[in-house]
Amino acid sequence: MRKVAFTNAKGGVAKTTTCVNVGAALARRGHRTLLIDCDTQGQVTKSLGVRAGEGLAELVQGEAGLEDVQIEARENLFVIAGGGTLSGAKRLISRRDMRSELVLSEALADLRGYDFVLLDTAPSWDVLNVNCLFYVEELLIPVSMEVLALQGIGDFLGRVRQVQLYREGLRISGIIPTFYDARVRKSAEILEQLEQHFPGAVWPAVRYNSKLSEAPGFGQHIFEYAKKSNGAADHARLAERLAKGA
Repeated sequence: MRKVAFTNAKGGVAKTTTCVNVGAALARRGHRTLLIDCDTQGQVTKSLGVRAGEGLAELVQGEAGLEDVQIEARENLFVIAGGGTLSGAKRLISRRDMRSELVLSEALADLRGYDFVLLDTAPSWDVLNVNCLFYVEELLIPVSMEVLALQGIGDFLGRVRQVQLYREGLRISGIIPTFYDARVRKSAEILEQLEQHFPGAVWPAVRYNSKLSEAPGFGQHIFEYAKKSNGAADHARLAERLAKGA
């Protein structure tokens, strides 16, 4: 069971979009996949048109068991919902005196039966995100093709390295360029800088595609909403890369 977090402290870089659509692509390839929404915005269930009930907050707080919080969203695709109740879970983690970084790992310790567990994290650096990094083994970092996103990734990776001092085996599997637009010179320049700074770590870019932003409004992933779009092709390619073990 491979555990992967889609993470970046900067917002607006398409973490949720990438997590949901890569997860959908893996499920379509026959991989049993679980999406865990670790964000108070709760966008994963909304993106798939799933009505959230008990979710990650209730699991972490001991108010629900693993069997209660796993929602079947599609064939081979399951979800554990996030949402506003995660604020309470964060307070619980913060109050813990010892091993607070392992609360999520303990809550998910008995999780079985999946090929992939994908975590959609919040655009922040808080106690729950640190817990996510102690639970997963791999990080995929979406980076939008804009200057501020490029500048911020250095600080974020510095924090990841601090966690790696205590979390043996945690690795960055790849950096995913998002909102790439070949018509805009800035996109090509930023992509080139990413490849220079992180040689061999940059995955195929996700091209700018309006269908990707439209699909969640209909509660559909990109393969349902626009299966012949660039957005579908790009996320299928990312899922293939992930399935092959990068």
